[in-house]
Amino acid sequence: MIEWYDWYVYAAFAVYFSTDFFPSGDTTTQLLNTAAVFAIGFLMRPIGSLIMGRYADRHGRRAALTLSILIMASGSLIIAATPNYQTIGIAAPIILILARLFQGLSLGGEYGTSATYLSEMANKGRRGFYSSFQYVTLVGGQLVALGVQIILQLWLNDAQLRAWGWRIPFIIGALGALIVLWLRLSMDESDQFKNMAKSKTKKDAGTLKALLKYPRAVLTVVGLTLGGTVAFYTYTTYLQKFMINSVGLDKEVVSIINFIALLIFLIMQPLAGLLSDHIGRKPLLFFFGISGTVLTVPLFMLMHSSHSVAAAFLLMMLGLIIVTGYTSINAIVKAELFPTEIRALGVGLPYGLTVAIFGGTAEFVALWFKSLGIETLFFFYVAGCIFISLIVYWRMQESSKTSYIEAEMEN
Repeated sequence: MIEWYDWYVYAAFAVYFSTDFFPSGDTTTQLLNTAAVFAIGFLMRPIGSLIMGRYADRHGRRAALTLSILIMASGSLIIAATPNYQTIGIAAPIILILARLFQGLSLGGEYGTSATYLSEMANKGRRGFYSSFQYVTLVGGQLVALGVQIILQLWLNDAQLRAWGWRIPFIIGALGALIVLWLRLSMDESDQFKNMAKSKTKKDAGTLKALLKYPRAVLTVVGLTLGGTVAFYTYTTYLQKFMINSVGLDKEVVSIINFIALLIFLIMQPLAGLLSDHIGRKPLLFFFGISGTVLTVPLFMLMHSSHSVAAAFLLMMLGLIIVTGYTSINAIVKAELFPTEIRALGVGLPYGLTVAIFGGTAEFVALWFKSLGIETLFFFYVAGCIFISLIVYWRMQESSKTSYIEAEMEN
């Protein structure tokens, strides 16, 4: 969870440190610059997925997860210690970019490896439930970041947060990584990886050559991820800024709305994952695809025109309920598509590429549309991405019935 905290704390506190690294321009321009750096971090995620996925498939899930936490903590510490633009000039945003590249590398490896590990360690008939905790940790990281933000907003005034207070959450993330490192060193390796390590398939483990034997599965992961990642980052990361800049709500109020909504969203993940163990994965994907395609545009239009705290919360909650159809089961669906020797790479690399191109740029695209005065087009963009994924959901097989994980356990 600490990696996701370190990743999302950047987005949560961007409104406070944007002037430290990008001092010129109006508020939207400064946020656009910080959003661009947020997107740049995503560009490293496919590289991280490739490197760490190969490492996880060849040397174990535990080893890869341990390495990823060290890299993420280093990035947070660098951001916390970097002087502002007024002190070191252009070096400030350059260092910020480099730190985010490190964090993107870490997170690229984290997703595929953790999704694989959770799926392999779960019991038969409960894999949807246990793998849903992949997004529990992800959302949990966001919640902790928001919780820290709320506490600091109560403790410090706006000027203090902008001057030095924004550095505190990055320090917390770096220190928290030490605890997570100790926990990961004591984890057990999955039986499926242990069995694979003893087999003849080990020589091809984690290679692109082996991955390319499953082109349909790779393309399925891309299609699965496209709409889900755009919707997720729109309804979480970007929505906070949308409520402030477009709806006109106070930062403190928006933080509380986000915290409560994400807490409920977190609780929904294992419930939906458990449901998928009983009814299959596709019904939940269809729920997300159809609802997201139809309701995204009217949902944002209503929020934009309401200027009401209650309406903003309810509409955000509706969006997160819709997204749950994807987030709760995406890890297990992808893991079921690949054999053990390329599972971490197969889950992580196509996911990382898709997130880098679409998820990581969602906020940037939204702010760009806003800067052009056509923010409404972004809502249609999100709905269109979800619709493309809906087509994939319709054409794919029910992964729980064709799962490589179950087939390997039976052999």
